[in-house]
Amino acid sequence: MTATSVAPAPTRRPAPLAVTVSAWAVPVMVVGQFALLSGIPVTIALAGALLRVRDRMVRRAAALVAVSYLIPLVIWLTRPDGAPSLSKDMHPGFAGLMVAASAALIVALFRARRH
Repeated sequence: MTATSVAPAPTRRPAPLAVTVSAWAVPVMVVGQFALLSGIPVTIALAGALLRVRDRMVRRAAALVAVSYLIPLVIWLTRPDGAPSLSKDMHPGFAGLMVAASAALIVALFRARRH
């Protein structure tokens, strides 16, 4: 009798919960005037998406969130006459961009979970 090996079923590896929670935390923190602290969930979302998620759309959306955060951060750090906090110094357009990028990441995460 010959032994046949059965290939294991491909396992879907959804995005880690930390990436999903971070994607939701970024817009909440930006709207709540905690833009500098929102760097923590931005970092978690980017690292988790790049290291643990295979879906390209999720990776690109996480990179977009990171870039939309880094642009106002660099501007705030390099301006000699900047406000005492990133939230007060950041243009409302950048806040809107961060919220939109986070929404794109959330949609990409849900899309990746379905496929």
